[in-house]
Amino acid sequence: MLAVLHLASRNVPLKKLHGLDTVLDAAQVKDVPKANVAVLDGNEHSPGQSWKRGKLVVRTLWGELAWQLGGAEGFELVRESDERGSSPGKEVLRELLQRSAPCVVLMDELVAWVRQFKEVPLSGGNYDSNLSFLQALTEAVKLVPNAVLLASLPESDAEAGSDDGVRVLKNLEKVFGRLQAIWKPVASTEAFEIVRRRLFEPITDTAARDETCKGFVALYESAGAAVPSFTHESRYADELRAAYPIHPEVFRRLYEGWSPLPGFQRTRGVLKLMAHVIHRLWADKDADAMILAGSLPLFDPRVRSELINHLPPGWDPVVERDIDGNRSETVQLDLQDTRFGEVQAARRVARALFLATAPSSAGVGKRSDVNRAEVMLGVLLPGQSHATYRDALLRLTERLHHLNLSGDKEHESTTFWFDTRATLRREMEDRRNQLEGKPEVVVKMKETLEGIVRAGKLFDGVHVFTPHADVPDDGFLRMVVLDPSTPYSKDEPRLAFDAVQEFLKQNGSRPRHRANRLLFLAPELATLDRLRVNLRTAMAWQQILDAIEDDRLVIDKPQARQAEKERDAAEASLGRVARECFKWLLVPRGDSPSEKRVEIETYPLAASVALEKELERTTSDNELVISKWSPLHLRELLKSLYWKAEQPHIGALAVWSDSEKYLYLPRLRDRTVFEETIREGLRSTEFFGAAFGEKNGAYEGLRLGDGPAQLDDTLLLIEPEVAAAKRADSIDSGTGERRKTVRTPFAGSSQVSRTPSSGQSLPVTEVPATRFFAQFEVKPSAAKLALAELHDELIRHFIADPDAKVTLRVELTAELPEGASAQLRRVTSENADKVPNVALKSGGVWEE
Repeated sequence: MLAVLHLASRNVPLKKLHGLDTVLDAAQVKDVPKANVAVLDGNEHSPGQSWKRGKLVVRTLWGELAWQLGGAEGFELVRESDERGSSPGKEVLRELLQRSAPCVVLMDELVAWVRQFKEVPLSGGNYDSNLSFLQALTEAVKLVPNAVLLASLPESDAEAGSDDGVRVLKNLEKVFGRLQAIWKPVASTEAFEIVRRRLFEPITDTAARDETCKGFVALYESAGAAVPSFTHESRYADELRAAYPIHPEVFRRLYEGWSPLPGFQRTRGVLKLMAHVIHRLWADKDADAMILAGSLPLFDPRVRSELINHLPPGWDPVVERDIDGNRSETVQLDLQDTRFGEVQAARRVARALFLATAPSSAGVGKRSDVNRAEVMLGVLLPGQSHATYRDALLRLTERLHHLNLSGDKEHESTTFWFDTRATLRREMEDRRNQLEGKPEVVVKMKETLEGIVRAGKLFDGVHVFTPHADVPDDGFLRMVVLDPSTPYSKDEPRLAFDAVQEFLKQNGSRPRHRANRLLFLAPELATLDRLRVNLRTAMAWQQILDAIEDDRLVIDKPQARQAEKERDAAEASLGRVARECFKWLLVPRGDSPSEKRVEIETYPLAASVALEKELERTTSDNELVISKWSPLHLRELLKSLYWKAEQPHIGALAVWSDSEKYLYLPRLRDRTVFEETIREGLRSTEFFGAAFGEKNGAYEGLRLGDGPAQLDDTLLLIEPEVAAAKRADSIDSGTGERRKTVRTPFAGSSQVSRTPSSGQSLPVTEVPATRFFAQFEVKPSAAKLALAELHDELIRHFIADPDAKVTLRVELTAELPEGASAQLRRVTSENADKVPNVALKSGGVWEE
């Protein structure tokens, strides 16, 4: 871009621009016209703050473009658009370019500019207006023959920065992709020259350089098929001269294998690495004719870190033990065999293999492996025999723990690669690839999560990958773990949010009534693939072990032990990776009774803490689930939603029922929390009163600040001022004694309540109901569900009364006309007195 700036602005004579004569000759021109140049740098200004150009105030990119190309007159074309922050149309931009032609527009750091626009518009426009401007500009440039637009975009997501930056980069690629002509300014061949110029003085003895390159050409001709065929082409001699004193194979491996890795920069990364390499080789007085892949001093900490920092964990010990450590196997092999040691054959082969194959372990692209000829290209020097290196490679396959091969090591087509895992890695990878997309992986994921996501003290049930039809709508607090087909990400939340909405609305074919009793755990889209890979890896190792046990895979005992170790390591990592993936707590929320739209709040869960504790902390800190509720909050809720002037009371159970249904109400841990809040509130006169019924404006069993009341279908919560007034009315003005109210202990009883006047006895028309009895017949196949429903509908109401004596008897009789098997008789006889929470009073024996 700097070159284009100098060429177009003509501030420097063309003859002083190095290399331009070649460009002019290729274009068959002797001169180029001076052009108007606009340079838009996304880092120069802030999109939320205007800047001055003379007396003009500029706010937007299009305002800056117009001022640079046409001054004040050009700015007038876009003044209104600049003030409003809206994009000018294509025709306005075309007119601007035509007036300024010939012109060149250079744009850099666009991602840095656009990603600053969030939801709130700034003085520089908004996200959409800036994208619209860029689209209109590209179309306008197309309509003006002597106008050129040159824009730079980051090559990778890592260079784009944050999630917002990646999103902006994708959109900008679409905008420019419609009309662009892509030019990558640093191809691998151009990189040779860049690195040479940056790291070495200009070559003055070109004859010596050419002689050295001729020596390599002659070496490759004599080696024949032992080196790759492309080395015999005439162009390869040109590549040797262009890259000298670094071998082209080093650049090819760095640019094809390493530069796609996240964080490894094509130019800066190579420069930094090679600077450390050259420094070490210079300090060690290395006398090689060129710097080859086998020359890289991986034992040097700086060189090693520049490479393995871009690789997955585990490479440090591999390099130290197998490749280039002071006590590595390669060093030992070179010391043991003088033929190898003379040229450091084992060490150089291992280095070349590492440079060529290690990047694939990062999961970018397909697996990299190299054949024997490619290895030779990375190590051979003029005057050396390729047979020495060939023998060293064969010896390394026998000794190194992490060098893999695909076939017979003697065969020329065999390929080799380094990996952090042992040699069974290939078998595992094949099996892992076969498992991709198989339903067994989801089953394994579910099993893993079921071991992690437990109900604990917070939830009454956890449902992993469960359809909404199978998640009960019973009022108990439940955690629903969304399946991997509905992941969440900040950029794309729709799949997870739609799944949550479906759970909230439906319970199978029926509508769900208690939506406020569900919370959701969702996987993160960005890490879901990593979890799937880990799952498939663990399953693949288990398949290998099963095949070994069934004699379908014959390997030696050390490999079998290694496979078991790898399986255990993969299984051990599943819990951690699953925790890192299933990290989003999704909480539905409503704003008010009048607002029907459901908002879904998201909370990241730290993976470093046990999930049960992290859920308790997150739900407590953010009041997503309330385990202790103040009567003050209940009073404020009743005042705002329930108490009215014409009806200053509400049924307590109606409030609890509403809290189960409506997302705008607090989500209490369970009914016990609600009951405790009422009990605590009735100890004071500030919060609410209570009664067991209301008739003709009078409350039965009125309580205010004098102790708890039993929560049942009849309990009313009364506005405290009204309760106090009613209580005052109930005091006899003559004697000052409070009138007594008698009520039945059960809703629906036939007892009649009366409020007698002072000094009168209370007439009772019927005897109080003191005993409840019921007998049921249950289908054995539905016994589990029936007993649970019996508890929820009846038993729990009785045991809530501390004075109630409740007895529940279960009678079981089983008749088998054909007689019982010995196994059935043994199991049932042993289990009869082992049923949890049940005391066997009689029976439990078989009769003839």
